[in-house]
Amino acid sequence: METSVTLRPSVRSAFSRLVDYAGLFPPAQLPLAQATAQYLEARLGPHAWMLGRFIIPVTALASSPRAGDGPFSVVLDGGSDSPRWLDSIKSRIDSVAALRGEGVAIEAIEVPLPALFTEDCAPEEPLQGLRDLLDGAKVSDLPVYVEFARRGPWKTVVERAMSAAMHAGCGAKLRCGGLTAQAFPSVDEVVEFLVAAAASRVPFKATAGLHHPVRHVDAATGFTMHGFLNILAAAALAPRGERPMLRRIVAEDDPAAFHFEDAALCWSDERIELGELESSRRAAFVSYGSCSFSEPVEDLEALGVFATP
Repeated sequence: METSVTLRPSVRSAFSRLVDYAGLFPPAQLPLAQATAQYLEARLGPHAWMLGRFIIPVTALASSPRAGDGPFSVVLDGGSDSPRWLDSIKSRIDSVAALRGEGVAIEAIEVPLPALFTEDCAPEEPLQGLRDLLDGAKVSDLPVYVEFARRGPWKTVVERAMSAAMHAGCGAKLRCGGLTAQAFPSVDEVVEFLVAAAASRVPFKATAGLHHPVRHVDAATGFTMHGFLNILAAAALAPRGERPMLRRIVAEDDPAAFHFEDAALCWSDERIELGELESSRRAAFVSYGSCSFSEPVEDLEALGVFATP
């Protein structure tokens, strides 16, 4: 079911299937049956047009008949943090292939890379090895998002990793938070990720810490948390490569700085035209994972984003 309210074209383009549901993961960490029920409820609700995939570890999907009918984005969990990493995830990729053969609606694969590949700044070989495994299992048609550990000189790491992802036909994954203050990347780290993704034309998804639209200090934890609207606007403007402007957008904490017109998303004096916005959602910022679907929806409602034009 979709909302009966007429939306601005820019709003629909900005948020269509933006939120992948991650209720199985912290901080919610719901039991599978409860997370599945919440996802199904959201799929039947008035904002189902904003809802993307159900994120689930491939081991959990393979072992439980209670996960619903998807669509799913599967995480290749349990890989070893060693040079034999590829050997350790081969069985996970084979599980993806087997599940698809049974008709399970898997739409994407998410892959956490071992920290050692980031520390050594040598992601080319493992990513090509990953691509070879996907090809061998005949699941290479699925989009794949690889997550780089935040280690070492980040600008150098992310530029090389993004180039390797592009050559291997992979997307990237940006972790925007977690359960500790150290899990939240700085504004500069987010900007360097966005610039590198744009330069290599690598699509990406984000995860963790993005329950709310605009950057803010969380009252419960005291953590400064990134906003998904900040990331959305910055990703669309990243091809221009103007780091000072991108830093201001990512750091923006005033919701009034963002507004929607019928055919544009605006931040301050910058306009992201409808075509730019649609292109960015298709080829840059694809989606983000959130363990809550209601929070982003309620926040956007409170900001008047869904108001009738």
